[in-house]
Amino acid sequence: MVIAAWIIVILLFVIGMAGAVYPVLPGALAIYAAFFVYGFMVDFSPFGFWFWFIQTTIVVVLLIADYLVSALGVKKFGGTRASVIGSTIGLLLGPFVIPVAGLLLGPFIGAVIGEMVVGTEWKQALKAGVGAVVGFFSGLVVKVILQLLMIILFFIWVLL
Repeated sequence: MVIAAWIIVILLFVIGMAGAVYPVLPGALAIYAAFFVYGFMVDFSPFGFWFWFIQTTIVVVLLIADYLVSALGVKKFGGTRASVIGSTIGLLLGPFVIPVAGLLLGPFIGAVIGEMVVGTEWKQALKAGVGAVVGFFSGLVVKVILQLLMIILFFIWVLL
């Protein structure tokens, strides 16, 4: 039972880290679920108030920051709400429409299309597209760091 628990926990950690890059996967929620899998299958006793408080805070920050960091990237480059919406749609659809390159091209193309739909000049629409890519990478860095922190804290609590 313990071996099965660890296999599931590690798989959820891998899915969670992949979710930092690939937005269709659950990301931080998969990592958070791994804590419950460990608790139900092995033992909840290593996890006290501070573990749950810290981990839940990180998850909430990640969920909020995921949207805000991308939106700030677009806004910093002069994009509007239309490019934020377009880049989000592009981020979700891009990997399916353009495998591999869709993670980069999706937000860019989505932001540009979003700006063009509302009548923005093409140069400004391209700037908003660049901002969408910058925002995506900034959000990616934040997600990877915080999700790694979640996993490290888990191991500290379980192994110490």
